[in-house]
Amino acid sequence: MSRTPSRRTALRGLTVTGAAVIGFDPATRSWATTGPASGPASGTESGPASATESVPASGARPIEGIPRLDGTLVTDEASLTAAADDFGHIVHRRPVAVLRPGSVRDVVAMIRFCGEHRLPVAPRGQGHAAFGQAQAEGGLVVETAPLAHIGPLGPSSTTVTVGAGARWSDVAKATLAHGLTPPVFTDYLELSVGGTLSVGGLGGQAHRHGAQVDNVAALTVVTGAGELLRCSPSRRPDLFHAVLAGLGQCAVIVEATLRLVRAPESVRHYQLTYDDLETFLDDQRVLAEEGRFDYVEGQVFADAAGRFRTYVMEVVAYGPPAGPAPDDTVLLRGLRHDPATVQRADLPYYGFLDRLAPTVAALKAAGQWTWAHPWLDLLLPGSSAATVAAPLLDALTPADLGPGVILFYPLLRDRLTTPLFRASDEPVSYLFDILGAVPPDDTATVDRLLAVNRSAYETAAAAGGHWYPVGSIPFTPEDWRTHFGPAWPGLAAAKRTYDPGSILTPGQHVFGS
Repeated sequence: MSRTPSRRTALRGLTVTGAAVIGFDPATRSWATTGPASGPASGTESGPASATESVPASGARPIEGIPRLDGTLVTDEASLTAAADDFGHIVHRRPVAVLRPGSVRDVVAMIRFCGEHRLPVAPRGQGHAAFGQAQAEGGLVVETAPLAHIGPLGPSSTTVTVGAGARWSDVAKATLAHGLTPPVFTDYLELSVGGTLSVGGLGGQAHRHGAQVDNVAALTVVTGAGELLRCSPSRRPDLFHAVLAGLGQCAVIVEATLRLVRAPESVRHYQLTYDDLETFLDDQRVLAEEGRFDYVEGQVFADAAGRFRTYVMEVVAYGPPAGPAPDDTVLLRGLRHDPATVQRADLPYYGFLDRLAPTVAALKAAGQWTWAHPWLDLLLPGSSAATVAAPLLDALTPADLGPGVILFYPLLRDRLTTPLFRASDEPVSYLFDILGAVPPDDTATVDRLLAVNRSAYETAAAAGGHWYPVGSIPFTPEDWRTHFGPAWPGLAAAKRTYDPGSILTPGQHVFGS
């Protein structure tokens, strides 16, 4: 199976600053050109610092020809620098090339090529990783954004097949045109489908529907051995379950078939304020277990004294045709928020989904979108969520959080069915995120917060919690074995089967440094 994206190019092979790349030199582990070389790349233990080198016409050394491509393979300075960075702006590992595929065939061809030459490979969607997870030092970064097809769709569709590079905002728009929607969205919609399915994909609907990975019917992937395979719960289930929330260790997602449900036309959005953490969390638990609302999240804000002790629950009820007309009395009955501070708004469904867009635009305009993001993302057991989180909130300062946010909301164990998505064993877990932003030149604060993150993870793990692996916590292979627990043997077996050369997604350090 091979689909061609809408932005297909007619270029084949590789051109770097006017120099045609004719192949790869295994002896120096560099790209060989017939003209001037491009700018230098970071050196690695296995090769020199130069990403490309000129080769005499006589061809003194044997050169491996690159595959014929529908898209482009680039090694220019700007592309390599961009691929060595991400939304975290903390870790920088420079590849030797970036693939912008013109088809799935390109991904297959280049992964096979990299496997033959022991070059690491990492897929990159929107570059929203926070700690180098999608980087490949001395290897190839595969940009999935060109693989962005969606559909076909109709009013009676129960699923939709989309490219891994499709953004969730575009998936939402395409499905809403037919009155349909994926059941779970991350709060920020401009993430790629392949990216969130590699880690989990959480949002306020997850207490009802599970994570995004729990709502996938099938995948098309390219394994580390360069095989293009279709998998599902009934077809190659070992591969299917090793890819969803599998951190890109066994295969690169190129296509996903997503479950759809009936979409509401509008929603009723409430913000309910609390002054006590345990009461706030307990009311969230009640709402999650009852299923009273379609969306349940929460945030923590600093009070006038700069202490993070103001808790705001964000809950949403879907209107027709996805649900009945919201009734305030029924929906808010028994909750222990401050009734004088209730905020309520009726919103179009897509307007609700994309409600962060103005905030993101403001951060970009202020130059704060490109600040460092030493994020802490934990999944805490319900019984100890307050006791683990409270000291972290007490120690946090407004300066440490910057223009970031703190999220705190419940998930139900029985809705989380993907083996590699790790939450506590208790019936209710809580996602606890401190999503701070630090000026990029303040490396001392970044380093301090990374140490805080590691300490917080160890406290959470001792209580039965887990890391939600989208943030910035230094992790070792031994940490990963502990993290995956009983799911580790299955992941390790799939790694041996589908990525025998261990070339995929090294930035996670799951199977080694």
